[in-house]
Amino acid sequence: MKSNAELAVRHAAAVSRGVASATNLYAERAENSEIWDVDGKHYVDFAGGIAVLNVGHRHPKVVDAVTRQLTKFTHSAFQVMPYEIYVTLAERLNALAPIADEVKTIFFTTGAEATENAVKIARAATGRSAVIAFAGGFHGRSLFASALTGKVKPYKAPFGPMAAQVHHIPFPSDEAGISVEESLRALEFLFRADVLPEQVAAIVIEPVQGEGGFHIAPPEFLRHLRSLCDQHGIVLIADEVQSGFARTGKMFAIEHSGIEPDLIAMAKSLGGGFPLSAVAGRRHLLDAVPPGGLGGTYGGSPIACAAAHAVLDIIEEEALLARADMLGKRICARLELLARRNDIIPIASIRGLGAMVAFDIVQDRAGRMPDGEAASDVCRRAAEEGLILLSCGGNGETIRILVPLTVTEAVLETGLDRLERALGLDPRC
Repeated sequence: MKSNAELAVRHAAAVSRGVASATNLYAERAENSEIWDVDGKHYVDFAGGIAVLNVGHRHPKVVDAVTRQLTKFTHSAFQVMPYEIYVTLAERLNALAPIADEVKTIFFTTGAEATENAVKIARAATGRSAVIAFAGGFHGRSLFASALTGKVKPYKAPFGPMAAQVHHIPFPSDEAGISVEESLRALEFLFRADVLPEQVAAIVIEPVQGEGGFHIAPPEFLRHLRSLCDQHGIVLIADEVQSGFARTGKMFAIEHSGIEPDLIAMAKSLGGGFPLSAVAGRRHLLDAVPPGGLGGTYGGSPIACAAAHAVLDIIEEEALLARADMLGKRICARLELLARRNDIIPIASIRGLGAMVAFDIVQDRAGRMPDGEAASDVCRRAAEEGLILLSCGGNGETIRILVPLTVTEAVLETGLDRLERALGLDPRC
């Protein structure tokens, strides 16, 4: 068996530096919300594979479902010889989608494919080409998904011109000091200065921004967008790639607002650790694309579909919607206690929807100036303490918590204790 240090050397020699790793730790095995590296060290997983593991690592029901599918067949390409497990999964998602209309679903492999194909569907259905997205939003790393993403570095800067007719407006959030009114004024200005609403195919929004810093879209803002889209025939796309599948205490985060999107892009925890994404939405939109216009060789892999069926069963049988709420309250309560202490690094803006929880590392307790460098140090120290932790946000100042919803009470407390120690190791304290 090789060590972390040996693998890091081989990694540097063999793997493109374009793919970054948050740690120099190499996973050997994992169970539920715990990981062991190749050196045998134990970690509590507060990253969940970047929101992929809402039902934990290697949930027995996921492993069993995948194993049973492996004994039948692994691939035929749905476009060549379709299979029932794809159809039944689409039926289940159609029933779960928070849309009071006939719904259809199509499967892909990655979150970027989901967001891109949602836009393709909207363009085909409306005959329009412009798209509106939001500053701080993240929608994937393919070229068009990068154009949708509202952050230049590292997602756009080296790659030349982005796709045309993609416009961005500010995302309303208290942390950024941007009000709902300011965002709506920016949208009105966009309609006056750059593009008519009648030219816009879609508005794409994360109900909770992921990479952007776990900022929650205000319900009144989403209601304004829904009204505007209805008025002008614009397709409203909810990007639920990171926020979906029980993470926020609802199956989809958009449900907290009480509005219905037209299309939902989903991925990550849908597959329980296997590559699977989807677009679900109003039937007339999904059927606007002629046969052959959508798809992908691996889209809706039978292995991933089997895992997804198990994920949906687990969410229901283990009451993970309610558990997400409980976990979020428990984590936020612990963070509130930490925020009052003077012997740890300054933290602020504790926020969360269900178990999609975040807080910011700031330069001092008197203000809220973000400190991305210190946040990076916290993540590094957390790894030394045995906790896998990720940062995000416009300046890298946000610490996000995506612990599996199946975490045991004991492991959660161990993880929070390790987080406390990582926050308390700041030399400024």
